[in-house]
Amino acid sequence: MGRDAKTLLRKFHQARWDEQIIYEMSVPGERGVLVPKADAVVERVIGNGIGLVPEGMARKTPAALPEVSQMRVNRHYLHLSQETLGTDVNIDISQGTCTMKYSPKVQEHIAARNPNITEVHPLQDTDTLQGILEIYYKLAQFLREISGLDEFSLQPGGGAHGVFTNASIVRAYHNARGDHQRDEIITTMFSHPCDAATPATAGYKVITLMPDEKGYPDLEAMKAALSERTAGIFITNPEDTGIYNPRIEEYVNAAHAVGALCSYDQANANGMLGIARAREAGFDLCHFNVHKTFSTPHGCMGPAMGAIGVREILKPFLPVPRVEFDGRKYFLNSNYPDSIGKVRAFFGNATVALKAYAWIMQHGAEGLKEVARCSVLNSNYMEKKLRQIRGVKVWYAEGKTRLEQVRYCWETLKEETGVGTDDVMRRMGDYGLQHYWTSHHPWVVPEPFTLEPCESYSKDDIDEYVAILKKISDEAYENPEMVKNAPYNMPVHKVPAPNIDEPERIAVTWRQYLKKKGLK
Repeated sequence: MGRDAKTLLRKFHQARWDEQIIYEMSVPGERGVLVPKADAVVERVIGNGIGLVPEGMARKTPAALPEVSQMRVNRHYLHLSQETLGTDVNIDISQGTCTMKYSPKVQEHIAARNPNITEVHPLQDTDTLQGILEIYYKLAQFLREISGLDEFSLQPGGGAHGVFTNASIVRAYHNARGDHQRDEIITTMFSHPCDAATPATAGYKVITLMPDEKGYPDLEAMKAALSERTAGIFITNPEDTGIYNPRIEEYVNAAHAVGALCSYDQANANGMLGIARAREAGFDLCHFNVHKTFSTPHGCMGPAMGAIGVREILKPFLPVPRVEFDGRKYFLNSNYPDSIGKVRAFFGNATVALKAYAWIMQHGAEGLKEVARCSVLNSNYMEKKLRQIRGVKVWYAEGKTRLEQVRYCWETLKEETGVGTDDVMRRMGDYGLQHYWTSHHPWVVPEPFTLEPCESYSKDDIDEYVAILKKISDEAYENPEMVKNAPYNMPVHKVPAPNIDEPERIAVTWRQYLKKKGLK
């Protein structure tokens, strides 16, 4: 049966297979594929292959891999796939700042899976890499236009890596000027946490500004923190509250007045494409998460790209090699003596660059603006609907329009029923929603949840999502214990405390599991 026309709810129950670990399915001698031996002629020429492995790298005993037939492997992974929700299966508005938009399948099947891309190796002669180098070069040109900055690198493997790279460029810039005392970075509580974590990893002392009563970072506190030791400010705008700071130029000007650089975290710039740019806001550096804004799939901590952009004065410090064009062909140039060097083995994730390029080309300039308009429209429609649900509050900037996302909270629901945001999140699974994102820790907004519908979702999708949250709110007021003990219709149920935060209970490999269970 489909969705109920009146309640907008579905009868949902997910598959639960109680699936074994694939190592537990292993049967000695069972095989999925029988690999043929090399022909005698081949073996005479190159040997058996084993002899090519250096003695120090050769195993003393074969790897203890599971021995499973092809049919059982196929069944195993299909079972696991039926126990999973995600962007292509459910309404995945719920990832907040991660922008879980739809990734067009044409990008995947026609472009990124093309053997002319998948079989390319980055160590090939550049004369044979002209196609993918052209994609890199033109994608960087698009990002220059979208940000207003002068040059881009596509090397970083994700957003946090991009921020780390920017922190390294900031250090190189100041060191080149003899400003070796600059060892502090200023960020804000509602900026993405990598704006604090990665500069800290790069060796900086990090100062975090807390929000004022309107939800903006405290400008006077920032001015008090600025000094000759400030290397830069790393800030997200709009922050993870969805509130755009209309005075951002004052923050940038204050930083520039003491000689600091300004780095704009535009990991998810979905609400501003073609409308507002880093350059006009006065920033010196920025980064985009192309796996958010430009619709390449999230890789579960896997393949991604944190493209970084800089003003002209910072170009000498960008990573190498750089993709350049001499009017005739594309080439890799490492002849930049002031560069911070490589930040990854090669020059970026090729299929990610291709998907982002294809997505931008499909939209064009006006299409990108429409993405931003739809994202903001969806977010504000959803906010209006959610404000009508009992127990929901929206903190800060009352009466101000949020952009592409909103940080909501269940503070009232918790006070009146004892049901908090984690309880609501688990119960969502019983209605076919994966989960939602709460907030970075520590929770400044109590019992938070952060939603970003972006441009991908229809009014029907948003209405269904809101109807589920309303239903859970009603359940919390009627039977709070039922909500607290959810989920019921999922392949897993509520995990009792203590949980896997205890190291003695964690096993990340099969060998470690056997050892901890006393089986080896």
